[in-house]
Amino acid sequence: MAGNRLALTCYDFIIMEYSTIFPSSPDPLSLQLEEEEEDDDLVLIEGLASELDTTLRYLSIIIYSIAFLLGTTGNGLVIWITGFRMKRTVNTVWFLNLAIADFIFTFFLPLSITYTALGFDWPFGTLLCKLNSTVAFLNLFASVFLLTIISADRCVSVVRPVWAQNHRTIRLANIIALSIWLIAFCLCSPYLAFRDTIRDNEANVTHCYNNYAFSSDFGDMKIVALRSMRHQVMISVRFLFGFLLPFGLILVFYSLMALKLRRSHLSWSSRPFKVMATVVAAFFLCWFPYHILSILEVVMHHWDNKILKSAVLIGSPLATSLAFFNSCLNPFLYVFLGRDFKESLRRSILLAFESAFSEEHGKNNYSQGKSKSISDQESQFT
Repeated sequence: MAGNRLALTCYDFIIMEYSTIFPSSPDPLSLQLEEEEEDDDLVLIEGLASELDTTLRYLSIIIYSIAFLLGTTGNGLVIWITGFRMKRTVNTVWFLNLAIADFIFTFFLPLSITYTALGFDWPFGTLLCKLNSTVAFLNLFASVFLLTIISADRCVSVVRPVWAQNHRTIRLANIIALSIWLIAFCLCSPYLAFRDTIRDNEANVTHCYNNYAFSSDFGDMKIVALRSMRHQVMISVRFLFGFLLPFGLILVFYSLMALKLRRSHLSWSSRPFKVMATVVAAFFLCWFPYHILSILEVVMHHWDNKILKSAVLIGSPLATSLAFFNSCLNPFLYVFLGRDFKESLRRSILLAFESAFSEEHGKNNYSQGKSKSISDQESQFT
């Protein structure tokens, strides 16, 4: 991941910037004294950089570990409930696939935990290096596409309830879910090609990194240009299809729902809407810093700005940790925001999950003259 690589270079970057932060004086009479002062300052910078690098590394390990423990257990429970305990519905298809995406990603987190704990020394070989990053972005694309489809499903149920009643089937939901996985795999498949390992004999470590030029030559300008161009394309595709377009579509869907309900003088059940809206908001809030810093990383290579570089080098590990943490949030949002959470928690955690995924009709206040069948269809938000 970009965050790991950037965290690794934070120390080197601060040392590299030393000459511009502490310029030497041309006065020969004070040269020796200034050299001694610069040596002291260099030692201070090295110490601060080392402490920062260690702090970021330990913080990442803690967050990755929490995401692994909570993500595998929470999403595993959701998979068990939606896949084996509840009656199969369109909603359970959506949430089952969303949980599978998060579970697969969190299941692979021990690789990233080990890599970070070893000081970014990758001991698992090239194949797992490729697979680890591919799974991470498979989770990104599959999750965001599923959230977009769930929002579209809600929108159709409200705006076109009769059409939804006739065409909203489990079979169609399964076909759409399969299509989402195929599209997500196509978008993340380049990482199977670009991800590679390289041995640093001086530091005695092996790095897992993006080899966009399929070359270890970092001096040839043509190769450097090719690497930069492919890097920009990958970042652009990831931002466009993994954030901007899905987020824009989701805003449109919820705007259409709000407009329909307002015109019809209807009100939706607050809990089901709150569950889905919170899941969507949590996803985009967790991934937004990562996408922004990925774009700034590209800008950083074309614009020599110390503040920008510092922000990217320090912020990227934190943004990556936040994005990873999102994969363990959904099960807790389902429970805490589900219908009758406190009562369900007293009796069974299973009931709390089932209430979040159920197809029950919400309790709406309908205007006079509205038929009951249409109103019931419009209220299906859970």
